[in-house]
Amino acid sequence: MSSSLASVDGLAAKPAHAASGTRLAVRRFLRNRLAVVGLGVVVFFVLFCFVGPLIYSTDQTHTLLQQVNQSPSSAHWLGTDAVGHDELGRLMYGGKVSLIVGLSAGVLATVIGTLWGAAAGYAGGWIDAVMMRVVDAGIAIPALFILLVVSAITTPDLTGLVLILGLISWLVPSRLVRAETLTLKNRDFVLTLRAIGGTHARAIVRHILPNSVSTIIVAATFQVADAILLVAYVSYLGLGVQPPSTDWGGMLSTGMTAAYSGYWWLIVPPGLAIILVVWAFNAIGDGLRDAFDVRGRA
Repeated sequence: MSSSLASVDGLAAKPAHAASGTRLAVRRFLRNRLAVVGLGVVVFFVLFCFVGPLIYSTDQTHTLLQQVNQSPSSAHWLGTDAVGHDELGRLMYGGKVSLIVGLSAGVLATVIGTLWGAAAGYAGGWIDAVMMRVVDAGIAIPALFILLVVSAITTPDLTGLVLILGLISWLVPSRLVRAETLTLKNRDFVLTLRAIGGTHARAIVRHILPNSVSTIIVAATFQVADAILLVAYVSYLGLGVQPPSTDWGGMLSTGMTAAYSGYWWLIVPPGLAIILVVWAFNAIGDGLRDAFDVRGRA
């Protein structure tokens, strides 16, 4: 029996055309210019935020009143803010927080949504109906509203913000994975596994999820973009990470009042960074969706 299970697992998990299919997907992705540009933008900002501070070292902790609200110059390439912090260094520091929270929350939301959607789709019947009604109810409540309520009750740190974002953002991935599971659970390799005594957990872990990887990856890229945008929303309203920490949304919030005095460098850089990163992840998601689209390969 165990050898039969291994044989079925081998056929499903490592199809003969898997390697060629992956290479074809990569080529299709690379032909999508917007997706490639988006990937380049993401790589740039990752290096900018995580490697940049090692090269361009600034003091982002202490108040430096002697250099408050200075315009861009050779000493401070993007000027300084209302407490004397170098704006370029602040952009790196805030971007690191935004990317860490966005990536972590996006991955967490995708994991939760994947497990929920796979379980619901595989179980079917009344279990599927109940689980998906929970999803429908959650989608009906705006994520931003939940974030504002939670942030008003408590002041979340980075870990808390990741958990909150992950727990309210898993609903859409769950619906995508459920739809994929509904088509996969009736495939021959899953039915054969069940016929020779394979467990439901084995069917999901060894067959359903590996064959849903394209859907999961695409969903993850969009979830990261949404998480970064949600962090910017709540931080702009003053309910995100608290000083001395900051993120791009928090920089926008503190820079808005100074913008009326003509200090444009306090809002343009973080605003552009948010727009570019969110666009980049969406472009990557679109490129991956087209690359994995079997119908588009004909």
